[in-house]
Amino acid sequence: MNWEHWKPFYLRIVREMGYSIEKDREASRILRALLLEGDEYLLREELEAVMEKRAYVFGAGPSLEEALKDFDFSDGTLISADGATSALLENGIVPDVVVTDLDGRIPDLRIANDRGSFMVIHAHGDNVEKLTAYVPLFSRILGTCQTEPLDIVYNFGGFTDGDRAIFLAEELGAREIVLVGFDFGDIVGRWSKPHLKNHSPVWESKRKKFAFARELITWLKRNGKAEIDFWRPRGE
Repeated sequence: MNWEHWKPFYLRIVREMGYSIEKDREASRILRALLLEGDEYLLREELEAVMEKRAYVFGAGPSLEEALKDFDFSDGTLISADGATSALLENGIVPDVVVTDLDGRIPDLRIANDRGSFMVIHAHGDNVEKLTAYVPLFSRILGTCQTEPLDIVYNFGGFTDGDRAIFLAEELGAREIVLVGFDFGDIVGRWSKPHLKNHSPVWESKRKKFAFARELITWLKRNGKAEIDFWRPRGE
């Protein structure tokens, strides 16, 4: 998805969620400066080289735990959305790529990175302090933003970590994308936020994000090149 296709979605998200376009732009500039300063950034071609035709994208929904115990995901590129990284590590799986706005468990994100995961770190107006504090701790970083892309800070489309990971996979060449742990129901998985110890009833802002994520995934299924499907337990 290029910027002109993404822009109408973005403007509606900003309006309905109450975000600041200028703060988002400032965050992308800060991320760019941090990447250049640390010289640990990646170009999209470097991630394209590791993207297989099949990609598994892991969200942090309640069904994730069952999926990780039930299936062999060794036949594709593994992409975890932020908090899902902790669940994968607990089950002995290191994702190939982690997509994060640094809202997950930072120690687990660092462990994944130290064990070989590429980091796709996202800038938005509400995470500038986290960018400044944590970006220098990581290596092999591809930067993303939700405003106009900069030279080394990309915008592939998508809003939440989960649907951004799907847009990333499609943009970088995956032709079959299996969504694991994407539930969009009334329960938020315990991996979604560091403070959650158990699954939690969905809160209003999260419900709005779920709605946008579903809409964006539906758009990509209709307009993208990849075949996108949801993981189902065996027997279903």
